[in-house]
Amino acid sequence: MKAVVHTEYGGPDTLHLSDIPTPTPGPNEILVNVRAAALNPVDWHLVRGVPFPVRMMVGGLLRPKGTRGVAGDFAGTVAAVGSNTTEFAVGDPVFGHSEKAGALAEYLAVPADKVARKPERLTFEQAAAVPLAAMTALQILRKANVHSGHRVLLVGAAGGIGTFGVQLARATGAHVTGVQSTSACDLVRSLGADRVIDYTKEDFTAGEARYDIVFDNVSTRALRDVLRVITPGGTLIPNGGGSPDHNVLAGFIRLLVTKPFVSQKIMMGVTRPNRADLQTLADMIQAGSLTPVIDRCYPLAAAADAMRYLEAGHAHGKIVVTI
Repeated sequence: MKAVVHTEYGGPDTLHLSDIPTPTPGPNEILVNVRAAALNPVDWHLVRGVPFPVRMMVGGLLRPKGTRGVAGDFAGTVAAVGSNTTEFAVGDPVFGHSEKAGALAEYLAVPADKVARKPERLTFEQAAAVPLAAMTALQILRKANVHSGHRVLLVGAAGGIGTFGVQLARATGAHVTGVQSTSACDLVRSLGADRVIDYTKEDFTAGEARYDIVFDNVSTRALRDVLRVITPGGTLIPNGGGSPDHNVLAGFIRLLVTKPFVSQKIMMGVTRPNRADLQTLADMIQAGSLTPVIDRCYPLAAAADAMRYLEAGHAHGKIVVTI
């Protein structure tokens, strides 16, 4: 089968289209004929092997262990099922997330408990845009106990996680303010934000407004400035994926050092892909209360270009690769 792989750490130029063996699903897995996949910031971290602890996940300190696939989000149809898998049948349209990556390929073997049936109202491209970003927003907002009456500020509201975060926070009844550049303000309003701050014209840390929860998907502002706009006892959720030029590990260490000395809660978490949350999202999508936003679609042969665009950090919504 055709797949995008890399055998060394580095930028998008390390990615190449190759012929590799088609995987065989294990007893608790399904084999998916991938129709579309989506990129997330974690993908460029894994490809570049930065920050350095990421290499522990990949399995090689100097270079990846073996030939590494790319991307975890996918949508497609079931091509085969493992001997212990009864939830799916060949031909079922599905979507989900593989923590072992490898979704930029014609076929992907993935645990059945990380997969759900694709919402009928979505194309495969739209469905591929959902899993990790939407589950991240859902799990973080749930952990922060966002509810009606809360004032929520989303920084990077037009990004992959931000577009889902705006919609999911509004669905709880919270008052949502999005922070984004001029070109994306209308998009953020269309997703249901009660107010949009154009950061090219207004500094969201300098106003009088205070928020119960700040969900920061950019994390480039000074921590003291962001904490200033959070109510005492409120919550900061730092979730910026950084960039190849921005040391995300140093920022994480600063957060850990600061956390015991401020009145606000600083909440960090790890997204845990699972079928139950995928099904929750699928039900909301099918009901029309949640919609994925796609910025651009690339063919499989242009996966390196898709990764470059991801690393630039200017996407409004998700970046999808069609297989």
